[in-house]
Formats: sequence, C-alpha cells, structure tokens
Amino acid sequence: MEFIETDIKDLFLIKPKVFEDSRGYFFESFTVEAFAKNKIDVNFVQDNQSLSQKDVLRGMHFQDPPHAQGKLVRVIKGSVLDVVVDVRTSSPHYGKSYCVELNEENRLMLWIPEGFAHGFKTLRDDTIFFYKCTNYYNKESEQCILWNDKDLNINWGIENPNLSEKDKTGIPFSSLISKFK
Repeated sequence: MEFIETDIKDLFLIKPKVFEDSRGYFFESFTVEAFAKNKIDVNFVQDNQSLSQKDVLRGMHFQDPPHAQGKLVRVIKGSVLDVVVDVRTSSPHYGKSYCVELNEENRLMLWIPEGFAHGFKTLRDDTIFFYKCTNYYNKESEQCILWNDKDLNINWGIENPNLSEKDKTGIPFSSLISKFK
C-alpha cells in the first residue's frame, strides 16, 4: 500500500498494491500495520456503503467532536468525484478543498481524518461507494455545508445535481462555527 501525501496535512491518497491475472484481481484495502507505519492510529467501528445513480451529489458532511469521524473511502463499482474541505480552524489549510476521482479502475482510496467535511458526486450510474468510519453515526452531531458554497468555490462539474433535502439546505461555510481546533 502506498500512502501519497496531498497538499493538505494529514490527508492521504492511498494506492493499494493490486495483484491481477486472468482470474481477476486482489488487493488489501486496509491493514493496521500499513496505517501505523504512516503514523495513522485508527480503530474502525462502522462500515457504510451506498449505491447512487449518475449525478447524485452527497455532501458536504461531517460530525462535530466528540462524535467526529475519520473515514477511509473508496469506490467498489463506478466512479466519483470525491471532495473534502478542511474545517480545522488551526490548520493553515482551513477552508481549502481537495478533489480526486476515485473509481473501480484506479482503485484509489482516500484517508480523511477528523476535521474534514466530505462529499462526492457520482460520475456513472450504479456507483457503489464504500467507507470505513472511526466513530459511529450520531445525527445530533452532524453538520452539512452547502455543496455549492461560493466561498469554497468547488468545481463539481454540474449545475443541478440530484440532492437530498438535507444537502439542499446545508449552511454557508461563512456561517460555520467549527469545533475542530
């Protein structure tokens, strides 16, 4: 497993070592040892999976402490534009976004530590998105930033995505009172 540093501290793109032959492929998607070697101490407690059609946008979500979640995300089938925003007020990258395409061909994964809002837009029908979480879902702690916030200026490549009611009514980034220091 190769951990690739991004331009935002603590955020890693992960490239698994894939073994392919005429039968198909195999790769390890997580080992405690690989994460520890990269100074990431994790204890995953919940796995989540979603199925979405093309142009579904989910995000930008995160949970406040003490229910904050670190996430290891990947695409099993299909493709997404995966986006995170640093909401750690002490970070020099506060408010900065990072975007990457995750798909079934590149098999890339993204490690998203606590203190990041996360979302994705599906690029293909029947996309299966999978993520491991370091904390349980807690509805009362969940925050949602507007996906199309002018201050964040994220290029989603779409004007009218398919959104949930929650995602339509997220808060502006300028109204966010982050509990991540």
